[in-house]
Amino acid sequence: MIASMTGYGEAQRQVAGLHCALEIRSVNNRFLKCTIKLPDIAQFAESEIEKIVRDRLVRGSVSVVLRMRSDSADSAYEINHAALSAYADAVSKVQLNDGVHATVDLAALASLPGVCQPPEITEKQREQWLDVVCSLAAECLDQLVEMRRREGESLYDDLASHCDMIREQIKLVSGRAPVVVEEYHERLAGRVEALMSKGRLELERDALAREVAIYAERCDVSEEIVRLGAHIDHFIEICKKGDAVGRRLDFLAQEMLREANTIGSKSNDSDIARSVVEMKAVIDRIKEQVQNAE
Repeated sequence: MIASMTGYGEAQRQVAGLHCALEIRSVNNRFLKCTIKLPDIAQFAESEIEKIVRDRLVRGSVSVVLRMRSDSADSAYEINHAALSAYADAVSKVQLNDGVHATVDLAALASLPGVCQPPEITEKQREQWLDVVCSLAAECLDQLVEMRRREGESLYDDLASHCDMIREQIKLVSGRAPVVVEEYHERLAGRVEALMSKGRLELERDALAREVAIYAERCDVSEEIVRLGAHIDHFIEICKKGDAVGRRLDFLAQEMLREANTIGSKSNDSDIARSVVEMKAVIDRIKEQVQNAE
């Protein structure tokens, strides 16, 4: 079954005084775009997280946010005294106007680049943290994929109902198309008979038949009807197959619209024109909905 591109997952864990909370969100996108926001001390995990995401998802704009908090005093950022002293010296050398007095705020200086640095972590801590983060990412993706699957089921039901609407209009067009030719034949025969009675002209039946045949060929939509029905069947088949089928569904929706437009341009009949308008309106809704499919 098709899956939606909208989903959300979250997971939390505490290991050895380290609190980790991970969130993963996904919305529509033509391709897979992954944005990962990690604390400075956990930047080493970015490539592994992206690999896990790309192994599970094919399309969508995915946002990953990791928050970490440690209860250990060892997690405090280290102050680069040399950098702090350099900033303070630079500030003290600034020439101010007479009567202007300024104070140096250490908190402001501490926020400058290079002053506060994350503590060094051991290789053992790195491996432990990486295992935790990767485990959280897998757990979040399980939730997200399940949510996308459920939304995909609702999306399929909606698309299937739209396809049934198009099939109903196809039946109306199929039943009306032969009648259009018969009505044209009758109108043409009536006009010819009226002209012949007034002008005492003669017209061979073969000439009338040829004119009707030309009209029937010009407004024949049987091929378009067959192709449109085949596109709908293929559309439903792909939806049931699942996987990443959003682009294929979008292409088929465009092909449906093309066939409907051709039917409308070839048929010189108001009833068929109304059915074509209904079909095109439904296909437009389908095109909007398949933008949500992975």
